[in-house]
Amino acid sequence: MGADTPSPLAGLKVVDCATLFAGPVVASLMADYGADVLKVEHPRGDPVRYMGPRDGDVSLWWAVLARNKRSVTLKLSDPRGADVLKRLLRDADVFIENFRPGTLERWGLGPDVLHELNPGLVIVRTTGFGQTGPYASRPGFGTLAEAISGFAHINGWPDKPPSLPPLALGDHIAGLTGCFAVMFALWWREHGGDGAGQVIDVSIFEPLFWMLGPTAAAYDRFGIVPERVGNSSPLLTPRNTYRSSDGRWLALSASSPSIAHRVMTLVGREDLANAPWFQDTTARAEHADEIDEAVRAWIAERTLEETLAAFAEAEGAIAPVYSIADIFEDPQYRAREAITEFDDPRIGKLKLQNVIPRLDRTPGTIEHLGPDLGEHNEQVYVEELGLTPQQYAALKEQKVV
Repeated sequence: MGADTPSPLAGLKVVDCATLFAGPVVASLMADYGADVLKVEHPRGDPVRYMGPRDGDVSLWWAVLARNKRSVTLKLSDPRGADVLKRLLRDADVFIENFRPGTLERWGLGPDVLHELNPGLVIVRTTGFGQTGPYASRPGFGTLAEAISGFAHINGWPDKPPSLPPLALGDHIAGLTGCFAVMFALWWREHGGDGAGQVIDVSIFEPLFWMLGPTAAAYDRFGIVPERVGNSSPLLTPRNTYRSSDGRWLALSASSPSIAHRVMTLVGREDLANAPWFQDTTARAEHADEIDEAVRAWIAERTLEETLAAFAEAEGAIAPVYSIADIFEDPQYRAREAITEFDDPRIGKLKLQNVIPRLDRTPGTIEHLGPDLGEHNEQVYVEELGLTPQQYAALKEQKVV
């Protein structure tokens, strides 16, 4: 993508005061599409700077999550720092924070104060449990949200404890949710909202709960409480992971009766595929063990490549279970440029996930990886905000920045 590639969010100013994942993900997605994202960090730095594998002094988590953002440092709990933030927000479009409810209000930075300064400001508040309710003041992290949302209860195997995801699942889903909510609010501000901003209350647990589909409706109507079923599904049979003769794992999903019929025919069980009950999803699930054993035995006698070739010819749905090493070698990833390479002046060439989603006329781009702590302090505070060098030096001396 050349320098003349248009950025759909060019000119949009975002101030990101959130830490860790959910709030910063909102800003990261917007930064990839051209928004001017100002990452406001405590002078000791965002915790993500010190997480995970590091190349020299650079955390790779930080390099990825904070790409395309500018960094300034500011102690918001200090009244002088709060005043500087107010000046930054006077012409901002979006403000993202994840402090415990009541914290910003205690510092004199509540939505009422900020909207008095900037009526068009869209304020995103990301917390574990939301701004209201009896849990609002509790510390809230993705793990707790994954538990309380009902997700962990149904994730895993019936004879084992509930299983938590090995990644920041709740935070990233909340970040995606928050990002599209920002765009909703900005659209309304410009088309019918008379320029008014608003507050977006994003909890981490609610987007996960929403993803559970008709769970609430089924419990309300029939008292159904879903339990852990491993890799199987009451809606999709067969569905599981299977091991090939050369020790590789594959995942199979028969999401429609026609695919299920083709799979069972392929593995030599036309008798099951042609049974009168086979077309009914619920009835097919009642025969899940028999169906699953037939698929398992067939795949166990074949290599990964033999299995993939046979399923491709039969138009069955199957895919290998990839590690990141497998992903780096996969032609689909290469063709889609899902992994891109960026040459960073500090750590050299680094491969990382590319921008998502894909827009054909206004694609996003990676301009730089996560910045150094306070890298843009002078640029922002002196050149843009108008502080004198003496005022800026005083804030540094007083450890406000």
